[in-house]
Amino acid sequence: MESMLCLLSPSPTKLSPFKKLTSTCALKTTFSSLSFASMTSPPQPKTPSTKKLSSSKPTKTLSPKTPTTSTSVQETSTPFSPPLKKVLVPIGFGTEEMEAVIIVDVLRRAGAEVIVASVEPQLEVEAAGGTRLVADTSISKCANEVFDLVALPGGMPGSARLRDCEVLRQITSKQAEDKRLYGAICAAPAITLLPWGLLRRKQMTGHPAFMDKLPTFWAVASKIQVSGELTTSRGPGTSFEFALSLVDQLFGESVAKEVGQLLLMQADDDTQRKEEYNKVEWSFDHNPRVLLPIANGSEEIEIVAIVDILRRAKVDVVVASIEKSVQILASRGIKIVADKLIGDAAESVYDLIILPGGNAGAERLHKSKVLKKLLQEQYTAGRIYGAVCSSPAVLHRQGLLKDKRATAHPSVVTNLNNVSNGAKVVIDGKLITSKGLSTVTDFALAIVSKLFGHARTRCVAEGLVFDYPRS
Repeated sequence: MESMLCLLSPSPTKLSPFKKLTSTCALKTTFSSLSFASMTSPPQPKTPSTKKLSSSKPTKTLSPKTPTTSTSVQETSTPFSPPLKKVLVPIGFGTEEMEAVIIVDVLRRAGAEVIVASVEPQLEVEAAGGTRLVADTSISKCANEVFDLVALPGGMPGSARLRDCEVLRQITSKQAEDKRLYGAICAAPAITLLPWGLLRRKQMTGHPAFMDKLPTFWAVASKIQVSGELTTSRGPGTSFEFALSLVDQLFGESVAKEVGQLLLMQADDDTQRKEEYNKVEWSFDHNPRVLLPIANGSEEIEIVAIVDILRRAKVDVVVASIEKSVQILASRGIKIVADKLIGDAAESVYDLIILPGGNAGAERLHKSKVLKKLLQEQYTAGRIYGAVCSSPAVLHRQGLLKDKRATAHPSVVTNLNNVSNGAKVVIDGKLITSKGLSTVTDFALAIVSKLFGHARTRCVAEGLVFDYPRS
């Protein structure tokens, strides 16, 4: 079995995780708040509550009151609506992309103003699994801002890159000193917060591979640990719970519950992971090649999770933009850079083509003539294809779900025939579909299982710190 440590970083990065570089924190840019509307509107912020989510199981410590911060935020607020909560999510070379994107996506759904800041000299950052993200601004532009929350994603060497940024250290230290919320996930509690001295007298958790670096007396092996202003979590597989716990502390339990429902998360969820019909083997005498087409308005959680998890399993994944540029603006305003344009990607043959969801993105995928031709060729040749969230509707409109069992996001599932609503993931022969959002981890792991078997799938799940059956 491949080791869990190897799977912490999905693919080799261009920089050794243990080679220290000096982070530069000065690059002029402006924060863009442009984002596409999603299939459902985010809930309005409500009065903060100190009550924690039952599913997160944090320690019973009261959350501090988060003060109103930015003057610009106050000026844009009406007398009848509360001021926005301002959140900083820093990223660096080797940051874990699932953690960063899920934190940003979920908090923006809750109504927070989330600023993604690069600790590198440039805004474009290559994450741990090779996904390229573009930050909203540089960390130096945030030095004099006041945030209601600073949330650090993990990953290696990303956590070390955050640690070595002096501006970020000052921001986070001031956050803790002023009793405002801060949090970290995966490797970041041990690699970033511990050297900064921000774990003192705090209970914390982290990725299993880094638990031995945390103070033994204060370290707890729980998915979520809330200790005063500090919230910590274990890894990519606990990112949704981590982000919802932060929503709870910023906006209250009712908002967190509402966002969780939008994400298709259920407390004590016992929904069947997958159903399979017309079972066939997905076996190859070569490393499988997967194409993931993306567009403006595609759902970033689905893009990033699929790519991250498949690359952890050593699948060759190509991300292709159907837009005129390789950079797309995803549904929650996160900017993602594809590996190539769809025209260039179409020159190759793929063992599997997967469509991410997001209403606006799915509609743009449907209108791509190049992608439509690729999908028809995939279907005719008897190769594997799939879709999540709203994109099964794209397959339906192109006649690729004929006589097939499938599932999709509840907002579009009524438009499909032969719907199976009993599982998060439905496989029918060489077709695989999923409801999307929080079910995308099960979707990607189901693909790994079909391609490589249970042993590798469980190894990948362990690296994610994601609950997965032993047999």
